[in-house]
Amino acid sequence: MTALIDSPVGAEPPSLKKARGSGGGLGKYLLIRFLLIIPTIFILVSMVFFLMRVIGDPITAALGGRLPQEQLQAKIHEAGYDRPILIQYFEYLGQVFTGNFGTTLTNQPVTQVLATYGSATLELAFFALIVALLLGIPLGMLAAKFRDKWPDAVLRILAILGYATPVFFAGLLLKLVFSVWLGWFPVSGRANTENALALQSLGAPTGIYFIDAIRSGNFAALGDVLQHAVLPAIALGLLTGGVFLRLVRTNVIGTLGKDYVEAGRSRGVSEFRLVTKHAYKPALIPIITVMGLQIAMLLGGAVLTETTFEWKGLGFQLAQYLGARDFVAVQGIVAFLAVVVAVTNFLVDVIAALIDPRVRY
Repeated sequence: MTALIDSPVGAEPPSLKKARGSGGGLGKYLLIRFLLIIPTIFILVSMVFFLMRVIGDPITAALGGRLPQEQLQAKIHEAGYDRPILIQYFEYLGQVFTGNFGTTLTNQPVTQVLATYGSATLELAFFALIVALLLGIPLGMLAAKFRDKWPDAVLRILAILGYATPVFFAGLLLKLVFSVWLGWFPVSGRANTENALALQSLGAPTGIYFIDAIRSGNFAALGDVLQHAVLPAIALGLLTGGVFLRLVRTNVIGTLGKDYVEAGRSRGVSEFRLVTKHAYKPALIPIITVMGLQIAMLLGGAVLTETTFEWKGLGFQLAQYLGARDFVAVQGIVAFLAVVVAVTNFLVDVIAALIDPRVRY
C-alpha cells in the first residue's frame, strides 16, 4: 500500500513491473529456444547427409557388385547421385523441410516407413520412461535418506550397473531368465498374432497397441500388449533409470541441507516427511531439465532393444536397412529421429521454464 502511495502518478508499482518483466523474460526465453530449433535441425540433418556420403553414393553402396556396371550407372544417374555433392545437398535440404525423407530401395517412401513403425518406437520409449521414473525417483530418494550407509552404497552400485550395462546384454539376460527359464513373459514381439491383427484392423488405428486396445475395449489384447512390453521396457528403462537415481539422490541430499529443511527438522518434523514432502520436489527439476537428453538416449537404445526383442519399430527397421545397405532409408530415419530429439528438447525447456523461473535467466 505504501508503495502505491509513494509512487508518482501514472507510474507502475514495482510489483507489477517485476511481474511484467518476468513474463517478458519467459516469452523471450521461449522464443530464443524455439528459434534455436532451426539451426539445430539444420546441423543434425547436414551431419547425417555428409556422413552417409562418406561411403559413396547410396546406389553403389547397396547394389555395387550385384549389377552390371551399365545398369548401376543408369540407376545412379536416374537417382541424381552423379551430380555435384553440393547440388545433392541443397536438394536434400529442400526435400527434408517439405517433409520428404527420400525413398527406400524398394520404392517405398521413407515417410510411409516412419508412419508405419514410428508409433511402435514411441510406445516402447513411453513404457521405458515410465520404468525409468518408477525406478529412479523412489530409489534415488531412498539412497539420499540413507546417505553413506549400506542401502545407499548398494543403490549407487545398481545405478552404475543400470546405465553401464549394454542394452542388448540386459535384454538377452532378461529373456533368458524371465522368458526361457521361468516362462513368465513372451520372448519377442509386441503382441501375439491374433491380437496384433485385431488391433491393426480397427478403424483409424494409431499404431500404438496400448491405446488401440483401450479404444476398442479389448482388455484381453491390452493384457497381452502389456505383457509383451514388460521386458523391453525394463531393458531400455534401466539405461535411463540409473541416471535418474543418481540425479535424484544428489539433489535430495543438496535440498536436505537447505535452511527451510533444517528449520522443519528443528521443529520435530520426521526425516521421512522431510524427504518425501519437502526435499523431493526441488529434486525433480533437474530430471525434467535433462529429460530431453534422456529421450535421445532412449531412441538410441531403442535400436538395440527392438532388435533384441523383435519389437518392430523404427529401431528394428533401421537395423534391417543397415543390413540391406539401404542408406537412403537409414539417412531418412536418422534425420527424422534428429528432428524428434530437437523438438523434444524444446518442449522440455518449455516445461522446465514454467516450473522453475530460474531456468529463464
